[in-house]
Amino acid sequence: MIDTASLQKYSLFGGMIPDQVERIRPLLLPSSYSEGQSVLREGDPNDSVYFILDGRVQIVKGTRVLTELGEGETFGEMELLDVQPSAATVRALGPLRVAAISNRAVRQIYCMDPKIFALLMMNLARDLSRKLRRMDELAAALSDPAARDFSSPAPPRDLGPAGGLDC
Repeated sequence: MIDTASLQKYSLFGGMIPDQVERIRPLLLPSSYSEGQSVLREGDPNDSVYFILDGRVQIVKGTRVLTELGEGETFGEMELLDVQPSAATVRALGPLRVAAISNRAVRQIYCMDPKIFALLMMNLARDLSRKLRRMDELAAALSDPAARDFSSPAPPRDLGPAGGLDC
């Protein structure tokens, strides 16, 4: 299983203290994939958010490669939140280890500790916001050939131990 200290490095667990991460850890479902294997297929049901422990994935919509993601990044957030089929295919670019949190596990977290649930949802929203901002920048760059290179996203800001919340 994944150790608590390692999990705290991921944006999904930002602002959580070790005890909070430890309460979530048993709900994580780790899995491994080999090169070329699909974690998700466009149009298939998905009820989980995945975060990459080791390796890289390629995100493909139809025949177009949208992006690649690596260790510490997440995918599947949209389907977790809006309960729609997978928006894209996610394929392993080499040996891949991921951990998933299902919709059912998220509900368990809500019942177990609403504060942990709130931090988790805020972190998911931040991750989605960063991805949306990146897509906006890429769309703008497509219409302006003189725009700067967006090959690597801006690093996330450190919001402190409470993830930007003071209670």
